[in-house]
Amino acid sequence: MESNIIFNKDFDAKSIYVMKVYHADVSKVWDYFTQSELIDQWWGPKPWRCETVHMDFKENGIWHYAMVGPDGEKRYARAKYGEIMKHRSFDWMAAFCDEKGEVNQDSPQSQWLIGFTGIEDGTKITVNIHFQSEEAMKDHIDMGFEEGFKMGLSQLEEVLK
Repeated sequence: MESNIIFNKDFDAKSIYVMKVYHADVSKVWDYFTQSELIDQWWGPKPWRCETVHMDFKENGIWHYAMVGPDGEKRYARAKYGEIMKHRSFDWMAAFCDEKGEVNQDSPQSQWLIGFTGIEDGTKITVNIHFQSEEAMKDHIDMGFEEGFKMGLSQLEEVLK
């Protein structure tokens, strides 16, 4: 089943683990996570869409983007990249922010580690997300994160075909 996504929540560890297999090679899937014109094609659940303001994919670089709603409303977020191991993994600290990229200090941040593994069927991606508290994790899930992220990952599957 192509669109199978494993999505495990561990409230004790304040973390979410996501796994999905794509029938494409690692370098292609990697590009769809690391190039703004490609990630904008699938990141975020329809009818919302992603619009990159700025992406500097390097250690300590920033990806600043807006989620644009069906009525044109925008919700901004940013990811600050940490360690990058080309075609293997990268991590980022995710935060909500304003249109200038200033982090909203009232909103909790989350640490993401995204891994890419070449397998016989293509590429297995794993996403480990760690939250500052159980409450922050619950708030993120209550905002519809699980459904939205699964939808985005499924949209990537369609784009890769």
